[in-house]
Amino acid sequence: MTLQTVTPSTNSEVLLGKSLEELTEWVQQQGQPPYRGKQLYQWLYQKASRSLLDISVFPKQWRESMADYPIGRSTIHYRSVAPDETRKYLLRLADGLIIEAVGIPTAKRLTVCVSSQVGCPMDCDFCATGKGGFTRNLKSHEIIDQVLTVQEDFGQRVSNVVFMGMGEPMANIENVVPAVKSLNQDVGIGARSLTVSTVGIPGKIQQLAQHKLQIVLAVSLHASNQDLRRQLIPSAKKYTIDNLLDECRDYVQVTGRRVTFEYVLLSGVNDLPENARELAEKLKGFQTHVNLIPYNPISEVDYQRPKQYRIKEFVNILESSNIAVSVRYSRGLEADAACGQLRASKVG
Repeated sequence: MTLQTVTPSTNSEVLLGKSLEELTEWVQQQGQPPYRGKQLYQWLYQKASRSLLDISVFPKQWRESMADYPIGRSTIHYRSVAPDETRKYLLRLADGLIIEAVGIPTAKRLTVCVSSQVGCPMDCDFCATGKGGFTRNLKSHEIIDQVLTVQEDFGQRVSNVVFMGMGEPMANIENVVPAVKSLNQDVGIGARSLTVSTVGIPGKIQQLAQHKLQIVLAVSLHASNQDLRRQLIPSAKKYTIDNLLDECRDYVQVTGRRVTFEYVLLSGVNDLPENARELAEKLKGFQTHVNLIPYNPISEVDYQRPKQYRIKEFVNILESSNIAVSVRYSRGLEADAACGQLRASKVG
């Protein structure tokens, strides 16, 4: 299939991502009364309209004349469903590029894993996304759209959003922060149900802290010492694990929010008892929580998932040091939708 290429829309040229005040100003610029702004706001964020033609409360002649004005929505290019009902979406953007989003349903909630970039520049050794390289940052409306698309497809309200899809969110902080605020204020998802993940970029966690958002910050640590982290994460060569942890401590002081550390367990690489003891020492006296993620395989590398006894031993060592820890088994393995597997591979 050949994808159509068009000029991408900027945030200022699309309606999605605008606040109620901005939408009210926009409708007035189009010669409409101010109350149309609230109607537009409701149809964008509550009814997930894809075209002004959909908004039946608008005068027919006006919405037909504005039919081509971009809302800022993507189209579903491909969708796969895993046996556990996790759904992976390949979404085609206005410029023809493809990104991935994942809908993860449980008994009481629906979580969306969103992408923040097309591809990823970080090139972590065990992650599929970076293997395809980096193309561009996503605009804030392209992030919000992922949540609305999954919500619409499931016919269920999204309760949680995690920025753990394609890309490094802190490398696109100028679009991620507005998207977070809109998901909270406009889409109506609680701030503490929004998680932003980062592998760590110098100064960016401090920059995020200044916004004092009541979100969850998840830092992808994946190693207990600098040498091992440099092996797994190329960017760690310029940003030491100690400097990263210092910035995380500052974040806790500024925001009053604890930091979650993500740690992918790789058999025989970073899952040894000495790694657990070293990690516990690094995090001592820290308001934090550790998420251990048994490795999800990709074809490009030959890492293996640890045996269950090794995972249990790692947990026990952290708990004996009073480190809060949990093991997160990723959903969507059969659909290549699990943590570290996203790469937008089915684009033909």
